[in-house]
Amino acid sequence: MSLLLEYRSPGSIPLEVEGITPDVLREKSFGETEQMPVFEGNRQGVLADFFKLSGDLADGRMVWEGDLSGVHWLGAHMREGEMLIRGPAGRHIGSEMRGGRIIVQGDASDWVGGEMRGGSIHIQGNAGHLIGAAYRGSPVGMRGGVIMIDGNAGNELGHTMRRGLLAVGGDVGDLIGFNMLAGSIFVFGASGIRHGAGMRRGTLGFFGPPPPLLATFRRACRYRPVMLTMLFRQLRKDGFHIADELLTQDFELHHGDMIEGGRGEILLRGAA
Repeated sequence: MSLLLEYRSPGSIPLEVEGITPDVLREKSFGETEQMPVFEGNRQGVLADFFKLSGDLADGRMVWEGDLSGVHWLGAHMREGEMLIRGPAGRHIGSEMRGGRIIVQGDASDWVGGEMRGGSIHIQGNAGHLIGAAYRGSPVGMRGGVIMIDGNAGNELGHTMRRGLLAVGGDVGDLIGFNMLAGSIFVFGASGIRHGAGMRRGTLGFFGPPPPLLATFRRACRYRPVMLTMLFRQLRKDGFHIADELLTQDFELHHGDMIEGGRGEILLRGAA
């Protein structure tokens, strides 16, 4: 049986539930779980003040239910287990998580997977800005794991990303892979401008309409990367949609940012 948390009545004040994860609650009794501290604005309360709890963590799975768009830090610091979020969710989902799996059956806000190090996050709706990014002042963003977003996302995805894979099925905004150190970001819809600015290594893949590239990127060749096909197949296995034609598609390779040594790469979908 899973542990079910039903949001009683969403209010206008943000609720922070940082640290309420399967690995933290595994050794706690039902009563101790109900008394876990949460914050409504600057007022401390307990989990049972805001959620109706039922079930248990026998299967290592938590289910959050309701309009959670004002509930933040869901799954932050998570290390193992599974978290299912039925409804829209707030900021910082899976922030700094190291393992386990989070599925959101709805939209998410900003900072999904901020500085995450492992595990997987699947947003089945849209997401906000700064997905997998470094927090302001931090030297490194996402360091491992997988983030999949079925819908659209905003600006600065993968800001200062170090490792991992980030895939967006819909459209994105500007500055994807800004200051990127390594890792991979795939976009399957339309995108904005100034992608890869300051990137040192890593791969940006734009598999929808090709965006304008900065003048500091140079075309290298047209080819079909074997590793890309393998990653596409893995994403499919994980429930992310990949069109059949992408498995046999050639791609245009560009190197950059030349200002940072030109060891990064941008892949654009080539003509059929």
